[in-house]
Amino acid sequence: MFVQRQIVRAAQRFNAQVRAQAQRRFASTEIESSFVRERRAVKEHAGATTGADPPGSWLLPIDGVPPALLLSGVNAYMLWNEHWEHWSHMPPLEERVEYPYQNIRTKNFPWGDGDKTLFWNDKVNYHHKDKTT
Repeated sequence: MFVQRQIVRAAQRFNAQVRAQAQRRFASTEIESSFVRERRAVKEHAGATTGADPPGSWLLPIDGVPPALLLSGVNAYMLWNEHWEHWSHMPPLEERVEYPYQNIRTKNFPWGDGDKTLFWNDKVNYHHKDKTT
């Protein structure tokens, strides 16, 4: 049984090898097509130009990042201070008019005293439950 199985498998392999050699290969011919020539030219050009960069040239884009970060940080700091200077000229939170469309509460929040939202900021937000216009 084992010998018969080996013979059958060997015959199948031999048949596949003979068939592969006998088949005509339409995709690859002896004559080089214009497409193959063009692809080879592109590949050669890419290979010739890839290694042309001088050593360390990849650092050049990184050289501009720290000054840009520094300038944007200074700008953000100045805008931050200007913003809070503007808030210092406004009346205190308790004296500001609270309009009916502000701080609408249909039910209490499930955290804290139930009146403050999840993103509540005591320096900016104020809600007086009894005071509406």
